[in-house]
Amino acid sequence: MADIFLLDSNVFITPYRNYYPFDFAPKYWQQLVATFQLDNVKVLDVVFQEVTKYEDELSDWIKNQSNLNPLSTKTLSILTNYGKVLSYLQNCGLYKDDALRNWAQKDIADPWLIAVAMELNATIITEETPVGSALSTKNPSKNAKLPDVAKHFGIRCEKLFYFMRQMQFTL
Repeated sequence: MADIFLLDSNVFITPYRNYYPFDFAPKYWQQLVATFQLDNVKVLDVVFQEVTKYEDELSDWIKNQSNLNPLSTKTLSILTNYGKVLSYLQNCGLYKDDALRNWAQKDIADPWLIAVAMELNATIITEETPVGSALSTKNPSKNAKLPDVAKHFGIRCEKLFYFMRQMQFTL
């Protein structure tokens, strides 16, 4: 069975803003759209909401993708996993209360991505960079990073270029 990939918001936002604008790299966006039809590529409802909240060209583009059916996070098992993620942030000693407050906001996709990845045994595709060994209980961080928290739960995070190679994108 093919790996299941969960796409983070920054897989859309970062390329759009920084290196694959629609007019410069339409092929990137065409190939990304094609992955929406695959059973192993998922976009969560909260990721969709994060991308559409900016009300820009990217927001319009994603709203117009008829073959994109965002995956609902409203299941008991995903809600249970979500609680585990927030509990970890609260109790591990690596993060300040600010990190928990930020991740506990209903429109923040990061904890939901981990919760769904736990459920589906999926790989998260994100442009976020881990803090890694700099995390310490002696100096807790006020910002939780998706790859660091995912690692605690045994969830793999990969960068966009990894995904593009797996999907055999050509530019």
